[in-house]
Amino acid sequence: MTAIEFNEKFNSLTSQLQAFAYKLTSNMDDARDLYQETAYRAYKNMEKFQLNTNFKAWTMTIMKNIFINDYRKKSKSSVIFDGTENNYYLNSGKTAVKNEAGTNMMMEQLTQMIEELDEDLKVAFLMNYLGHKYQEIADELDIPLGTVKSRIFFARKELREKIEKRYQTKHIRVA
Repeated sequence: MTAIEFNEKFNSLTSQLQAFAYKLTSNMDDARDLYQETAYRAYKNMEKFQLNTNFKAWTMTIMKNIFINDYRKKSKSSVIFDGTENNYYLNSGKTAVKNEAGTNMMMEQLTQMIEELDEDLKVAFLMNYLGHKYQEIADELDIPLGTVKSRIFFARKELREKIEKRYQTKHIRVA
């Protein structure tokens, strides 16, 4: 595809791409920025477009991926706003004392709940929690892969029920 053909195809999708950008961002300025970045990346990678494939889908995928990557970057960066005079909290640095008593108590209680699990469930769950893959656990315990998955599922379910009962909460995600 020549640069002129590519340009014509891209220009014919401008209104659809702008609408899609606005749908993703819900903000006109961000939508314009997203559209511009999509145009830049599409033109930069025009040689990667395969003929006889869906050009609209290709450009919208570029746009969606840019949006997702930007969203992930923004969610990872923490913005701290300190409304105190002279940024007291930001400048306090290491003088703040952290009390981890509540966290330590909760971990002790969770550890106790895990210890109360059936031995078969506990072993599979802890191995998974420590980062072992299902197949590694199956090989180590010399049991079928499906059994490993079931044991981990039932261990999570039982722990979730114990946590909900103890803390009167719903929708807890266990490891």
